[in-house]
Amino acid sequence: MTQTADAAIVGTGPNGLAAAVTLARAGLRVELHEAAGSIGGGLRGEAYFDSDVRHDVCSAVHPMAAASAFFREFDLPARGVELLGPDIAYAHPLDDGRAGLAHPDLDATCDGLGADGPRWRQLMEPLLQHSTGLVDFFMSGQRSVPRDLAAPLLLAARLLPRRVIGGFRGDVAPALLTGVAAHAVGKLPSLASDAVAMLLGHLAHGTGWPLPRGGSERIAQVMADDVRAHGGTIHTGSRITGLSQLAHARAVLLDTTPTQLLALAGDRLPAGYARQLRRFRYGPGAAKADFLVSEPVPWTNPDVGRAGTVHLGGSHTAIARQENLTVRGKATDEPFVLLVDPAATDPGRASKGKRPVWAYAHVPNGDPRDPVALVRSRIEKYAPGFGDTVLAARGVPARDYETYNPNYVGGDISAGAMTLYQSLARPVPRLDPWRTPLPGVFLCSGSAAPGPGVHGMSGHLAALSALRHSFGVREAPSLRPTAAAGRG
Repeated sequence: MTQTADAAIVGTGPNGLAAAVTLARAGLRVELHEAAGSIGGGLRGEAYFDSDVRHDVCSAVHPMAAASAFFREFDLPARGVELLGPDIAYAHPLDDGRAGLAHPDLDATCDGLGADGPRWRQLMEPLLQHSTGLVDFFMSGQRSVPRDLAAPLLLAARLLPRRVIGGFRGDVAPALLTGVAAHAVGKLPSLASDAVAMLLGHLAHGTGWPLPRGGSERIAQVMADDVRAHGGTIHTGSRITGLSQLAHARAVLLDTTPTQLLALAGDRLPAGYARQLRRFRYGPGAAKADFLVSEPVPWTNPDVGRAGTVHLGGSHTAIARQENLTVRGKATDEPFVLLVDPAATDPGRASKGKRPVWAYAHVPNGDPRDPVALVRSRIEKYAPGFGDTVLAARGVPARDYETYNPNYVGGDISAGAMTLYQSLARPVPRLDPWRTPLPGVFLCSGSAAPGPGVHGMSGHLAALSALRHSFGVREAPSLRPTAAAGRG
């Protein structure tokens, strides 16, 4: 068959796009295939209820887009994507009206935590001093010697969950930190969730938890612009059902889960590798609720309304109990909820008394319940009267999230359970986890190291592996903006 592309990529989520950027920058002919009608995967946006108000379909807040090595070099701000830092990175209201507030300024955060301020500083300040090294250690997939040897040592000293929480005197700081740990969507406490808490927690006081002005889709747009500027082509509505469809490409990169890799490869994979892929486990689901509201969320504690991200779950004990029930597949009426009122940080997201509210609940994998009433009830607990502001709402049960994006198996937006083992051996225990046993076939999704999040590193590292093994190229291409790429 005539070769019409050097590399074919299946999926245009942030990792598929990052892989395409990297390969196109290396001078390869790149094509992307997206089954949906629009690109972006977890970065898509939609006008669900009103043409003037767009909602983030999946991700809304992007700490890793400000911090990861891929995006540091790709330089979103230089391409016209303004990353807006909220007044408060994240907030955690408690049942009695108090709230934990993670300010961008570490001093302000510590002052607000009173007697627990020194302990918070003790946890976060050394990590901030080694932030780039810590992020790069996480985002490398732990497959190379870290440039900053102090970073993993500082992290290791903080991965004793009971000791970390037990070091606080009050109840606000433990709840605040546990809300961040819950981003791991898994067992609490655990080494994996505590690592997530340290990574995301310290970034709140460093590069931040920003929202892209105009919504997450802006990130996908400028990545796609760069691919096209360097000769790449993007095909939407192009569903790939077997690797044979891509035989014309020298390398194939799959922004998919192991489940899809098995389906696409059929019986071509070695039996041992296929067995390892079948052992890959998916975690709890996310049930998404979108609201169109007439005014800002009426929080009991007004400071919560200044936050970019709000964690709803109550005390440390309550969150841990709920998350552990969810991991065991037990549905409850009080799930942990993450909420974003984008217009609180980006006023341009609101229009004439209408604004979007983004929220999702952690629920058992495959949970069939419509989450609207469930999420609204959780919000009402900390913002009485919220229901009176709702003009329209839509829910996506965890069971149905996979229909929107096949990578979200059973609603698992992490594309695989974030256990300690699967954090290190993702998708299988290999020195080069992106390279499959099939010549020229690579896995570039969040199911591969370093894991979930809008950081682009799974795609970038898979592309570098493809350059080495399929094209004999060992020098990483520059990702910096060029005149050819222009501004998005």
